[in-house]
Amino acid sequence: MKSYKYKHGVTLVEILVVVAIIALLTTMVIGIAARISNQSKERGLECTCALLESALQEYHEYTGKFPEQPEKNFTNVPVHSEYLYKELHLIPESREILEKIPDSLVKNEYGAADTPAEIYDPWGTVLDYRYVPGDNFPEIISAGPDKIFGTADDISNK
Repeated sequence: MKSYKYKHGVTLVEILVVVAIIALLTTMVIGIAARISNQSKERGLECTCALLESALQEYHEYTGKFPEQPEKNFTNVPVHSEYLYKELHLIPESREILEKIPDSLVKNEYGAADTPAEIYDPWGTVLDYRYVPGDNFPEIISAGPDKIFGTADDISNK
């Protein structure tokens, strides 16, 4: 007479295969979520730049010129952003457009309480503003996801 023994359970190899598959799927989901987050921040930056471009256009229609900021020095970015905010805030039509920028992107972290606010990108870095007379339109620059100006991931409205 034959006796059959049934072994119930899983082997170590089977457990390791399941863990490897779960780890692979988790890595893929995290990578996709990070990319979606970056894409949404890029779209948010595009919207903020579009609002700033509209405010600059209103400023230009009112004064006949753009606010001048020829300096290309990334160490003074907060000063450039404060200058842009202050100048745009002087014109009523530009001020109305500035108010459409989310409050989380307009802060005063670098200056005293009575100085103008700075405009930030979705990654939490101050936006740079540059305009040299003779240019067609001012340039608004974000440091991008790495938060460092002058690198390949910088995002500009030009």
